[in-house]
Amino acid sequence: SMASPALLMRVVASAYSVAEKAATIVRNVMSGGDLGIVEKAGPNDLQTKADRLVQMSICASLARKFPKVTIIGEEELPSDDVTEDLIEDGHCEEILKKPCPAQYTGIKEEELVIWVDPLDGTKEYTEGLLDHVTVLIGIAYGGKAIAGVINQPYYNYEAGANAVLGRTIWGVLGMGAFGFQLTEVPAGKHIVVTTRSHSSALVNECITALNPDAVIRVGGAGNKIIQLIEGKASAYVFASPGCKKWDTCAPEAILHAVGGKITDIRGNSFQYNKEVKHMNSAGVLATLRNYDYYASRIPNTVKESLVP
Repeated sequence: SMASPALLMRVVASAYSVAEKAATIVRNVMSGGDLGIVEKAGPNDLQTKADRLVQMSICASLARKFPKVTIIGEEELPSDDVTEDLIEDGHCEEILKKPCPAQYTGIKEEELVIWVDPLDGTKEYTEGLLDHVTVLIGIAYGGKAIAGVINQPYYNYEAGANAVLGRTIWGVLGMGAFGFQLTEVPAGKHIVVTTRSHSSALVNECITALNPDAVIRVGGAGNKIIQLIEGKASAYVFASPGCKKWDTCAPEAILHAVGGKITDIRGNSFQYNKEVKHMNSAGVLATLRNYDYYASRIPNTVKESLVP
């Protein structure tokens, strides 16, 4: 008889279905018209009804199946009973059929930490820039991001009435990443993707020093990593605090699964154990290829301004 799938593959398979359910909630809130916006720390730090419902759905669905896993979500929410209509019990069969990388076959539930950003790019969501929005579920073991799911609820939304809306990208270290076409920026092109709504003098000083051919300003960390793996940008550069562990965990796993690299601006890797502080206070530097080219050009003045 077939051995039952390893825990990691069961978690990823469930997270895939949970992310698809999340996307449905995101789209339903938008089409319902009342976003229920509240400001958290200010006008660029928003929370909507979609953030709240999606986080409840993801956390409750995964906690029900994997009760000993630590799940950390972005939103501070009361732990009220979650209504059954928010629970997703399914899983992706295709993921369960894939063999688990050998180094992860013995993982126990209590060793996993799941970092959840229910709606990455909330500000853009409220402004109708729907292609910037992602749902992020990152899975960490031993402090490292080892698997991730990124759903884009509005992928294809400008492709017309008959287009299939949304897609789910997923990846596991040692296995690869799936659900998209891996593409590299043309050789010799230096295109930097950075923040749209959290710019600063330091952010701009850092980008200027890189002397890029082009700069793309978009919302969402998940969205920016997708720009890298689909060949739209060669580096994601954010010389500022503000990005959090739930923004980077899932994207990091997918980027690393295809041979890319993400660190803070000073070159330190991110830690994802459950005790870690949530803020990535020294910013983000990520590339699919040629990490060293960009890392070597970050000015020391910029590095010294950002304390991990």
